[in-house]
Amino acid sequence: MEFKKTRRRNVWVVIAAMILLQCVWILRIFNSADRIRDGWMICLYQFPLLNSIIMPVVAAVIASRLCDVEHKGQALKLLETVMLPGKLFDAKFLCGSCFIFAATFLQFLIFLVTGYLLNFTGPVPAGRLFCYLLFTATVNVTILLFQQILSLLFVNQMVSLSAGLIGALVGLFIMFFPPEFERLLLWGYYGVLMLVRMDWNSTTRVIRYYWITADWNGYLTLTAMFCVLYLIGRMLFIRKEI
Repeated sequence: MEFKKTRRRNVWVVIAAMILLQCVWILRIFNSADRIRDGWMICLYQFPLLNSIIMPVVAAVIASRLCDVEHKGQALKLLETVMLPGKLFDAKFLCGSCFIFAATFLQFLIFLVTGYLLNFTGPVPAGRLFCYLLFTATVNVTILLFQQILSLLFVNQMVSLSAGLIGALVGLFIMFFPPEFERLLLWGYYGVLMLVRMDWNSTTRVIRYYWITADWNGYLTLTAMFCVLYLIGRMLFIRKEI
């Protein structure tokens, strides 16, 4: 039923726009042989930056599209006569997660296709690509959960959409601060879980990319944040007066 409610809601249009933007960005980046040489590292550095800007907005739009239909005509009252509020919360989250996972996987396919078409040098870093997919999907779905909570608790969907826009700005600018600050905010985990860092030599104007160890402690912290958000958000929705 939740998927049927998304008909003519243009959810896939938002995801398609995200994919198109990332394709244009990648084609713009790889315009020299030096960059193709470091292609895998550049992608693993650039995609988290793009995600920090784009995905909070995408998650906000998906959550809003799934939830605003229930606020119209006070449909939540009708739904709660036939199902428990907790099950409704879970159904919407599972539906939204399918869209988010699809967007994440399509982005990952762009990643792989770009590497093979441009013939990135060196072996494919399969382990790091798997970590990137896992980390990105987890951050995306956690932000979706946060946005869904806002969309269900507030009738005015501008609250949720504004939070998504603010999150996009926060997620980008917080990467310029020390890593300790990134861990304080949900949107900062695109930076916390990055697998590549960059050095910029202002004298030679040369950029050097290098691998770093996956931050599994940061991932566990993110997982804990997801669990806390889920329990609190679900409880607030169940207790919400409709």
